[in-house]
Amino acid sequence: MLTGEFNHSIDSKGRLIIPSKLRDSLGEHFVITKGMDGCLFLYPDNEWEAFEEKLRTLPLTNKKARDFKRFFLGSAVEGELDKQGRVLISSSLRAYADLEKEVVLAGVLDKVEIWSKEAWEARTADVEENIEDIANDMEDLGLSI
Repeated sequence: MLTGEFNHSIDSKGRLIIPSKLRDSLGEHFVITKGMDGCLFLYPDNEWEAFEEKLRTLPLTNKKARDFKRFFLGSAVEGELDKQGRVLISSSLRAYADLEKEVVLAGVLDKVEIWSKEAWEARTADVEENIEDIANDMEDLGLSI
């Protein structure tokens, strides 16, 4: 299970250390792609395959479905850990998520999100301020705590 929040930095070559707790669940090979809200998504192979299967079911005749597939699949790259537990984040993905130096990795069950520290802090502050409304909306979706 991918959970937890980890603060790290990207080096000048675009390499990011993946914390050992996350490496254990990710495995040596995974997929990195653009994510929602301006972050990156890092999927273990099995979760990526499940996501791809869902994408395959989207109708080719629906423009939003085509755009949705392009967004995720067009930016997807295979990730691989080096001997130091680092992964190279491509310059285009770093630019999309505005990753420069300080980053936050957040495990969210089936994937890891990679955020710029500034964007993560802003998103977290917004969520904390609105968590009661968010929780009410989750109840409407059938999730209660």
